[in-house]
Amino acid sequence: MQQDKISRELIELLYRNSYGVVISNIVISMAAIYVLSSAVSTTWLAAWLSALYLLTATRVFASRQFVRRRTDSGSLMPWAWLAAGFSWVSGLLWGALGWAGFLPEEPVVLSFTVIVLTGLVCGTVPSLSAFPPALIGSILATVIPVALRCITSGSDFSGAFLFLLTSLVAINFYYCRITYRMLRETISLRLQNDDLVVHLEEERDRAQTADHAKTRFLAAASHDLRQPIHALSLLVSTLAVLGQRGDVPAGNARDLAGRAKSVVGNLSGLLNALLDISRLDAGIVTVANETVSLREMFRDLHSEFAGEARQRGLEWRVIDTSLRVESDPMMLRRILNNLLSNAFRYTTSGRVLLGCRRRGDKVEIEVLDTGPGIPGDQQGMVFEEFVQLQNPARDRTQGLGLGLAIVRRTAGLLKHPLRLVSKPGKGSMFSVTVPMVRTAMTPQPVERPASAGIAAGLMIVEDEGDILDAMVQLLTLEGHKVYPGRSAAEALAAHAKASTAGHAPVDLVVADYRLADGVTGFQAIQMIRARLGRAVPAVIVTGDTSPERLKEVTSSGARILHKPISGEDLRDAIEAACRQR
Repeated sequence: MQQDKISRELIELLYRNSYGVVISNIVISMAAIYVLSSAVSTTWLAAWLSALYLLTATRVFASRQFVRRRTDSGSLMPWAWLAAGFSWVSGLLWGALGWAGFLPEEPVVLSFTVIVLTGLVCGTVPSLSAFPPALIGSILATVIPVALRCITSGSDFSGAFLFLLTSLVAINFYYCRITYRMLRETISLRLQNDDLVVHLEEERDRAQTADHAKTRFLAAASHDLRQPIHALSLLVSTLAVLGQRGDVPAGNARDLAGRAKSVVGNLSGLLNALLDISRLDAGIVTVANETVSLREMFRDLHSEFAGEARQRGLEWRVIDTSLRVESDPMMLRRILNNLLSNAFRYTTSGRVLLGCRRRGDKVEIEVLDTGPGIPGDQQGMVFEEFVQLQNPARDRTQGLGLGLAIVRRTAGLLKHPLRLVSKPGKGSMFSVTVPMVRTAMTPQPVERPASAGIAAGLMIVEDEGDILDAMVQLLTLEGHKVYPGRSAAEALAAHAKASTAGHAPVDLVVADYRLADGVTGFQAIQMIRARLGRAVPAVIVTGDTSPERLKEVTSSGARILHKPISGEDLRDAIEAACRQR
């Protein structure tokens, strides 16, 4: 491709230079007629001049046609050989003039002829080097007639003249080679610079788009994070007012606790969605493809959304299928779950349908609804973060606006193409295309470990006193032995104190990532493991969702818990640690 562009540029340069050749032919020919008219037949000179001017007019016409051609008219090589043909004929005409003007008995005419031919030969280097065949043919056509006349004239200086003529041809051929290489290199560099400029402009536009998206993302995230925190603050203030009036009635306490739990659940949902996006962007999500039965997955999804369909008064249909696909079952289910959640959320009447179609060796899984539809010019926006076309008021009961962004990233990771077809007022169809499996599937039984009755020894490292006290209180109530500390040294001291009173096992270390004095949770865990002399299972608790931090934590081998964490999260981590004992 690059070589084709260089060739086109060289041929265009060849035609741009042809105008200079035309002018030189006109000017020099007039001088030649004046000098040679006293020694050469007027008839011959008139015929020669007519032929030269006819050729010049033809070249001008061809050059104008070349300029007016369509830029996408294909290869330019025919034009290059046409220009070469004109140069060869022109060289032959000037060679004929050299034959006629090579008159040793007329020193003035001979000198003029030699000077003109030398200038024309040398002038071909800058004008015709863009296409070497044109230059080589032009020079040979110019000098061969003169060389033959020199040989046949029997002049005393014929040998010396032939030697100089041969040297002139060789030197010009050499400079033609050098000039041609320089022209190619120059054009190549210019084309590379043009490509670089285009690339930089694309990168600039991409960076500006990313910056605008980041601004929109932060603005929406800030709003959605402030809302539950604001609600939680009001609930805490209400609880404080009730506490000041005396004992809080059980009914009020349960109501406030339920509402607070709902608010915290919404906040956790937002943070977990942001975490999912960060994990996908960080590239730390591992794809585990296996054979997936669509029948079983569709049956599970039908059961999961049946209650919501009844609550909203919608028809909920799932088309049964025996097809099997190759995909990561958890990620594929997450994609379909998000698509179905969107379909039910924005469909107020009608139906939602889940089905699939065979597309050659692939299966297109489709989610159809009779919702409001999406205008064509806005369909690309729905896969961006915090974009909710039907929820301008940012009503949290309508979701967070992150589901389709997660769908797009997850489908990209799985290499499953997404498709959206929608008509305003008619509904929408979202689909994901998955490779089909034709071989028989061997079911894999799933074993679920028992989770009740586990009591473990936990070493907690957290530099925030309020959080540390809350974790100690919760874990102690659940029957665990807890050795807390604001640093690894304090936690080790608490463990040493407990050891003097009896058996003090350590089954798990839970450490916040950012500790006091610039210490990280990794360093705290390494210190504890070194003191205990074994690689105790560990959990890192962090509120940082940056892709770089996620990669760092994942590479350490420790389990990650993202703030805010719930009692269920801690229980899962403890159970996993106890299973490793």
